[in-house]
Amino acid sequence: MTKSAELRQKDVAGLEAEIKSLQKAHFGLRMQKATQQLGNTATLKATRRDIARAKTILAEKQAAK
Repeated sequence: MTKSAELRQKDVAGLEAEIKSLQKAHFGLRMQKATQQLGNTATLKATRRDIARAKTILAEKQAAK
């Protein structure tokens, strides 16, 4: 789980990279769930919230420009 304090230290490009990697991870988890290989489905919710957290901080930084 990514802490918001860690995300706030990153610049815009770093946040965009983080969002992209989180989305790839989420896609992988969704595929595991579809093929019934995912044991802990709570990781889907956690990853989705991490993506939302990163997008929110990115929007704040872009609005502050």
